Amino acid sequence: MNKPTDFAAFCTLSAALGSDPLRVQGPGGNTSIKDGAVMWIKASGTELADAEQTDIFVAVDRDAARAQAFGDGDGSCKDTVLDPANTLRPSIETTFHAALDWAVVAHTHSIASLTHSITPQGRAVAAEKLSQMPAVFVPYAKPGLPLTREILARITPETQVIVLENHGLICCGATVQDVTALMENVETLLAMPVKTRPAALPTTSAPDGFHWAAESWIATDPIATAYATGGSYYPDHVVFLGPALPRADHDGKPPAVVFAGVGVALRDDATPSQRAMLKCLSDVLSRLPNDWTATPIGNDAEAELLNWDAEKYRQALAARS
Repeated sequence: MNKPTDFAAFCTLSAALGSDPLRVQGPGGNTSIKDGAVMWIKASGTELADAEQTDIFVAVDRDAARAQAFGDGDGSCKDTVLDPANTLRPSIETTFHAALDWAVVAHTHSIASLTHSITPQGRAVAAEKLSQMPAVFVPYAKPGLPLTREILARITPETQVIVLENHGLICCGATVQDVTALMENVETLLAMPVKTRPAALPTTSAPDGFHWAAESWIATDPIATAYATGGSYYPDHVVFLGPALPRADHDGKPPAVVFAGVGVALRDDATPSQRAMLKCLSDVLSRLPNDWTATPIGNDAEAELLNWDAEKYRQALAARS
């Protein structure tokens, strides 16, 4: 199957996004490129960082995937894969990629967008910062069809920037170069300074089976501790770290535990995805202004993600890396 002429540039952009933890963490985020009736999209559980070394993209029937976005199917798009020998699943967010009428679409969980989108104050500030851009803001919805429907209810044919509440950023364009430039512009506009934070690790020994994480500053900052233990603020935190970080170890074997006033203990066998998501939490909280109030996605939204087969599949793939 022939690929678009700018597929190599598309892979370069995808790999660059996936290699920057301020844009994408672990297997998060997804990119797509369309060529007529065919759309190539990142496979679920793969990492954008590998886009130039590994075949992480799945070719799907764009019209069939788009039909699922409008209710003709379950939204998984598994039956839209064009190569029956390909055992990878298309991204759980294939439907919105197919429904967006732009050749190139890049979805990231950028720290800049998360810092704004998890707070009502930040969303208002982001709307002002992006007021001169073709941007829309979409309320939180479960990834997949629910999110696609919220997006479709708000976009116009001109929309190229989509800020997802408690989730991330989507940028669209006619070419890879257009999307690259657009995303750089948005990131510049939304960039937030890092607040001063302690750098030293605890001097006491970590509990058995754990070590002190580089993100231990969270436990010594009362505001950050309250946020980290008070809820989860975007889907991938729930998928890979579980709900709010606990203040003590328990039989569920949480990958990270906050010991208030001391440090954050990370389990020695934590996966790369779990480590990436702890860094993501640190990167967001270290940029969150003290007068902004972060709003968790809530228990019901967490339960939806934890009991979802598509996310269990992604967890299993990530655990193998």
